[in-house]
Amino acid sequence: MTDALSIYLVQMNPTVGAIAANVDLIRAAYERAHKAGADLVLTPELSVVGYPLEDLVLKPFFVRSSMRAVDELAEMTAGDGKPGLIIGSPWFDGEVLHNAVLLLEGGEISAIRYKHDLPNYGVFDEKRVFKPGAPTVPVDFRGFRLGVMICEDMWFPTIANNLKDHGAEILLVPTCSPFELDKHPERIVHARNRVDETGLPLVFCNEMCGQDELVFEGGSFVMNADGNVPVQMEFWAEAELRTEWTRADSGLKCTTKYQVPMPDHYTSMYQAMVLGLKDYVHKNRFPGVILGLSGGIDSALSAAVAVDALGADKVHCVMMPSKYTSGESLGDAEDCAKALGVQYDVIAIKPGVEAFDEMLSDVFKDTQPDTTEENIQSRLRGLVLMSLSNKFGKMVLTTGNKSEMSVGYATLYGDMCGGYSVLKDVYKLDVFALSRWRNENVPVGALGPSGEVIPENIITKPPTAELREDQKDEDSLPSYEALDDMLRCLVDEEMSVDEIIERGHSASEVARIEHLLYIAEYKRRQSPPGVKITRKNFGRDRRYPITNGFRSARRTK
Repeated sequence: MTDALSIYLVQMNPTVGAIAANVDLIRAAYERAHKAGADLVLTPELSVVGYPLEDLVLKPFFVRSSMRAVDELAEMTAGDGKPGLIIGSPWFDGEVLHNAVLLLEGGEISAIRYKHDLPNYGVFDEKRVFKPGAPTVPVDFRGFRLGVMICEDMWFPTIANNLKDHGAEILLVPTCSPFELDKHPERIVHARNRVDETGLPLVFCNEMCGQDELVFEGGSFVMNADGNVPVQMEFWAEAELRTEWTRADSGLKCTTKYQVPMPDHYTSMYQAMVLGLKDYVHKNRFPGVILGLSGGIDSALSAAVAVDALGADKVHCVMMPSKYTSGESLGDAEDCAKALGVQYDVIAIKPGVEAFDEMLSDVFKDTQPDTTEENIQSRLRGLVLMSLSNKFGKMVLTTGNKSEMSVGYATLYGDMCGGYSVLKDVYKLDVFALSRWRNENVPVGALGPSGEVIPENIITKPPTAELREDQKDEDSLPSYEALDDMLRCLVDEEMSVDEIIERGHSASEVARIEHLLYIAEYKRRQSPPGVKITRKNFGRDRRYPITNGFRSARRTK
């Protein structure tokens, strides 16, 4: 019996549903692991099919296609000196559907284990589609006892303790743990809890990809039985690593040292936006994106993210001035486009506005101009962008931020038109901070230029929609310092009006913002998907009714 084991970690980028393509990724990684002399290859949760599957997994033919792919991968492991392979797939046990991990070795499936703790909160809905497996026992592999637990199984003590009680020597965690700000330290805490409880080392293998609104940043790691982390793999990059293990009287220990620092707050936010957009565009086979470049900060940051994700040749920016567009905005938009190196066109909407004025003159007679006329401008811009998208195939990228979407400060079928949004879960103050961050940094893997890509004047001038004379955002909204704080309390923390007032906000302002938040739900239901950044994004995380008569009331003393 040997006392040495090498485990090859594969931090891969699968595509949901693309079984053949995912199998090719696994095969290629397996061959690299074999050449590297690895004993065992570990891939993330559901690596054959991608994650999350949502209702695609309810299609029996899809599941059986994945099961056949597993059989084909098993054949690859036949032969002397070939490593074992741990992969993930949906799996039928009779008529019961499970989220499964399979050990392939010697040309066959040598072990199957099912996920026990199925998450059903936030973005997760696994209890709807899978059945939980019973607490699992270790897998025997070449003289070692492997304790395999899938993703959420690590968050609770049940499976780890059961594996320990049945003689496991190491805990292996194939996972698809989506990104949220400050999520990785939480993973480390849960891993350390399981290690402390069992006295066993742990291997956490995560995927690195974008899937609709979710992004997975990788960050796979190894934790020894003493709680130390000798291996911390890359964030925001596909990566592979062979780790070496030795068995002593105290148990298995990883002797490999490999450390990548965890990115800071704004690096992670920006990389999440880049990855989310890149994989959404590439995996849905769009030739690029098109967006309105207004001379404002939201569209400028969105354009910078798009260039970093796709390259300047894949980004088309369009300035669509009206009679209210200032010369300053025209200059700022052009400067931003030049700094980013993108295709830039100017298409004035004045003729369209005049045409609508004439078309509606009879029915609008004896009325005063109001937001109706403002929204016509926004919807004309949306029409222009959608027309260019239809003609040339590029996807429209929307540019609204979380602060605006929270209170409905956006025009349905206007500036909300599009296929994806990188700022959907980014509050306005963070838009300013990220713009400054990008001018000072070039993200790893970015395709955009270095230096000031967002002109300073765009960052410093007061935000405005420019839909009427001398308009400023703060004419209709509180300062963004006040607004964002109230929204974080209402949306992210689900705080009451009384609790928010105690932070120094006026009662009437909090009540108004809460009301605007609730009545804008119908708009958000019709908004495009956008990358999840925070713990509570609009969409899968926060499912509020559109028809909603509840309003918080101050307590009477």
